[in-house]
Amino acid sequence: MAVIEVNDDNFEDVVLNADKPVVLDFWAPWCGPCKMLAPVLDQTAGERDDIIIAKMNIDENPMTPTKYGVRSIPTVIVMKNGEAAATKMGAMPKGQFDQWLGDNI
Repeated sequence: MAVIEVNDDNFEDVVLNADKPVVLDFWAPWCGPCKMLAPVLDQTAGERDDIIIAKMNIDENPMTPTKYGVRSIPTVIVMKNGEAAATKMGAMPKGQFDQWLGDNI
């Protein structure tokens, strides 16, 4: 499964009403650590079908990041049953990301 783009308009349908956990990455095109995390998210999306990997550009969608208290990027939030279950800030290598997912999915 590929990483999907979400926005303020479709956030409720895609993320809050999802039938499985959503790993949501808040990012921006100018963010260096976001660019480092992108291949980790892409690879994870290709490996797992038990979760949805989604990205939201904070520059184009200011409402949702504000609602979830995103103060720095990248910020990744695991959403389960419409609720934020875990949050991690900053880029991380694939092994660390997998460990974090394992602890929080």
